[in-house]
Amino acid sequence: MSTMNENENRVMKHFDRNVAILFAILSLAFIVLMGTDHVFFEWAFSRHQNILSWYIRPIFMIPICYFAFKRNATGISATIFLMFISMFWFPKPVEIDPKVADFLAMERVYLTQNWTITKMLVTSIVPISMGLLIRGLWQRNIKAGVGVLIGIAVGKIIWSVAEGGASGAKVIVPAILGLGICIVAIVWWYKKRYLKS
Repeated sequence: MSTMNENENRVMKHFDRNVAILFAILSLAFIVLMGTDHVFFEWAFSRHQNILSWYIRPIFMIPICYFAFKRNATGISATIFLMFISMFWFPKPVEIDPKVADFLAMERVYLTQNWTITKMLVTSIVPISMGLLIRGLWQRNIKAGVGVLIGIAVGKIIWSVAEGGASGAKVIVPAILGLGICIVAIVWWYKKRYLKS
């Protein structure tokens, strides 16, 4: 019986790893497409002007944290892919907030021009922080996970205001609201599942 369970676990881990790799490849393909296809890049950014895509993206942290707790690589990888493509889920708005347009214009320039060593190092903070978040929660360290989440939100706000000025302030409300929802959801779930009496 134990041998059967061990075999099943091995098969499931193998499946989980392979599907996670598939979604990682899809995420990489999306990044390459954004960097090489100008038409697709502009189409995606035109839809990203819909402020709903700004509010939904931080919420993806909830399933990422959940799957990290469950040690489910497929769930993590699939959620990251969905988070990437969520920028164009909503239609291009009829009326565009000038500050939103200004901020996205800055992001366009940031992503397409002058990739210096400094910019690469700064940008690498994003995958590094996501890795730290996943690692912390994979190890069931709730304090580390929440701490990294706060760091991600604060870092996003600081970068947005530093690079975008007044237009960057449009990120503050979605970032703080998303952070609050994520922390409440994570703490509630953690207490319910792991701190039962």
